[in-house]
Amino acid sequence: MGELMDAWAVERPGPIDDGPLRRVRRTVPQAGPGEVLVKVEVCGVCRTDLHLCEGDLEPRRPGVVPGHQVVGAVVDRGPQAERFEIGDRVGIAWLRRTCGVCEFCRAGAENLCPLSSYTGWDADGGFAEYAVVPQDYAYALPADRPAEELAPFLCAGIIGYRSLLRANLPPGGRLGIYGFGSSAHLTAQIATAQGAELFVMTRGEQNRELARSLGAAYVGETADRPPVPLDSAIVFAPAGDVVPYALEALKPGGTVAVAGIYLSDVPALNYERYLFHERDLRSVTSNTRRDGEELFRLVARLPVSAHITAVPFAAVDRALADVAHGRASGSLVAVLPGERFRPGDR
Repeated sequence: MGELMDAWAVERPGPIDDGPLRRVRRTVPQAGPGEVLVKVEVCGVCRTDLHLCEGDLEPRRPGVVPGHQVVGAVVDRGPQAERFEIGDRVGIAWLRRTCGVCEFCRAGAENLCPLSSYTGWDADGGFAEYAVVPQDYAYALPADRPAEELAPFLCAGIIGYRSLLRANLPPGGRLGIYGFGSSAHLTAQIATAQGAELFVMTRGEQNRELARSLGAAYVGETADRPPVPLDSAIVFAPAGDVVPYALEALKPGGTVAVAGIYLSDVPALNYERYLFHERDLRSVTSNTRRDGEELFRLVARLPVSAHITAVPFAAVDRALADVAHGRASGSLVAVLPGERFRPGDR
């Protein structure tokens, strides 16, 4: 038996208030061929983790450790793992592995690979003191920026960026955002920094206040009609009944992108009212590594920052309950106890 570590594992999926996520002791994993072992500094708390805990996403392995917005330092390397040095800061994201040879991988659409696997779903993730990741799916991260600021970009940021691409927003266009949590508030900043006019429809006064502080031209309730027709909209709320509101708010030729990995049923859509005049409804499925690389280049030059609430590692379960009940604003990030990696340490 090797060294033990603290972790959070999904014991039995169910309502988050019933305690499906339990604190456990696990053996520190070992890096296999082409993998690196990462000492976790922080891990962002994502709605996808909540869907996994509550069973909206069926766990693919018993007792899986969620968490896929991981920032930490490389502390060990497996055979043939030469991309990173010991001590390098890296990020672990949702997409964990693809086959590399199917028609989708060859076409640059690895997010659609039928053999893809995911951190915190197919393999243990970052709600633990240590995590393993294939080196080719880790992101090199700057060591001079606080880990808490970087974590949300590893899923909320990447998925938001891909959703923005899928929404087909024209330069200087009007973008509607439905739901204003972690991913939405990062996407909003990228869009406005690139010249978009922002319209936010969301529940919760905290979220509406955050949208106003980020320069939204209009902020309303989820069912409110924006004052002008939209070029594009992104639905971040995991509620299918929001989709008709977003479609109806579009101008002819506009596009709605649905960002979530989980969505409750979309109600029946009247064709003439919601889809006619070449309105498009598009889904978003995971991301490619290229999406993440492009995002981090943008973050380095645009005034985009995550609005962070740091939570102790011991409170991961309560943080997910806050997400479930709409008590969270911006991005929640779990901070691991102990020493932090500092620039220059090896």
